Amino acid sequence: MQQSAVPELAHAHTRPIHWLATATALAGVVALSSALQPDAARAAQPVPKAGPAPAIVAAPDPAEVDLPLDCGPVGVVVKRKGSGDLDGDGRPETVAVAHCDASMGTPPDGVYVLTRSTDAARPRVVATLVNPKDRTTVSDFAVRDAVVTATLHGYSSPEVPNCCPDVTDPVKWQWKNGAFVRSTPAGEQSV
Repeated sequence: MQQSAVPELAHAHTRPIHWLATATALAGVVALSSALQPDAARAAQPVPKAGPAPAIVAAPDPAEVDLPLDCGPVGVVVKRKGSGDLDGDGRPETVAVAHCDASMGTPPDGVYVLTRSTDAARPRVVATLVNPKDRTTVSDFAVRDAVVTATLHGYSSPEVPNCCPDVTDPVKWQWKNGAFVRSTPAGEQSV
């Protein structure tokens, strides 16, 4: 008979007393760890500067503005909107993509910049980035880091049917020298 190189373990089989001892030890560790918590962190708080707090102006709501759309008897639909401080004055502007609520077809979109001054009760339209008369629709719309981006879908001629735009332009607008300047994002080309 051959003998094992590893000596036989005295506790090869677990018994209820082993489980009870393990559970008791674990309960003791949990109880001890809850009693020995580290001190609360004490971060230095900034001292507020004296003087009046700046007036907080909410981003304009497109529902509070009469958008310059001639929709006749149908209403206006705000398809997308985004807000941010586009001109660096510390107050947020809202950019709204809107069109007439047509029951058929794809109505052209208008893109409008709205602002609210601290003393005005209602917001107002300060810029039209896309005029509905241009017969374009807007997709991939975003407002980020004081830049408005979108993809415009339009038509190469009046003979192209409204169902089938054949021109796609990725565009961006940014406030420069007192006006919104339109450009093509870097790395993008019209199709």
